[in-house]
Amino acid sequence: MTAHEIMSTKSVLVIVIVAVSLVAAVLLLLIGQGVWYGSPIALPGTEVRAYEGKDLSSINDFRENSIRGPQHVNISEYRLTVTGLTNETDVYTYTEVLDRYPHYSKAITLFCVEGWDVTILWEGVMVRDLIRDAGIDPRANTVIFTAHDGYTTSFPLDYLINNDIIMAYRMNNLTLPAERGYPFQLVAEDKWGYKWIKWIEKIELSADTDYRGYWEQRGFSNTADLEKNYFSD
Repeated sequence: MTAHEIMSTKSVLVIVIVAVSLVAAVLLLLIGQGVWYGSPIALPGTEVRAYEGKDLSSINDFRENSIRGPQHVNISEYRLTVTGLTNETDVYTYTEVLDRYPHYSKAITLFCVEGWDVTILWEGVMVRDLIRDAGIDPRANTVIFTAHDGYTTSFPLDYLINNDIIMAYRMNNLTLPAERGYPFQLVAEDKWGYKWIKWIEKIELSADTDYRGYWEQRGFSNTADLEKNYFSD
């Protein structure tokens, strides 16, 4: 290699080094100013404690009363199944549910039969969207929910179709913790707390109007309407 060629090669290397340095400097400057056009940088969430002028409870205000303690679901293995009297059986990963369906939020109060209550900003997907996508067999009149721990409860199909019933994945701007039902908890508005099933794994359409879930088999009301005693239908 001649002296001239050596000098040319060195010049190219210097130019490349300078260019890379300039690009790095610009990127650092943009990041420092909060301007960034690549993938978003995830930051820890902050719990909100007020919504539209209404004070919210803390996610720590709940009392632990599940039948087998908090469930820790392996999200990589998790599947939500919509089945039963449907035109098809749909099976979703956690991400597929969040990506496929519109998200809704609403501040709703859970009333527990133990005498406590919490008002939370819930965010989730509409149960009726999942049901309608699976296709409703004309014989279906009941929807049975099953949880990761084996807990079950049921509702009339009309309740879920005619009301804005959310299957929540966030509360007060935070992803549900395991204690609160991650990945999904039903927000059974206007129903007693034992109907707010956590760790949902299966939604099954049925024609069994006599079906009774875990607490309903033990004497609790199947309708669980708030304006009625929870031991009376």
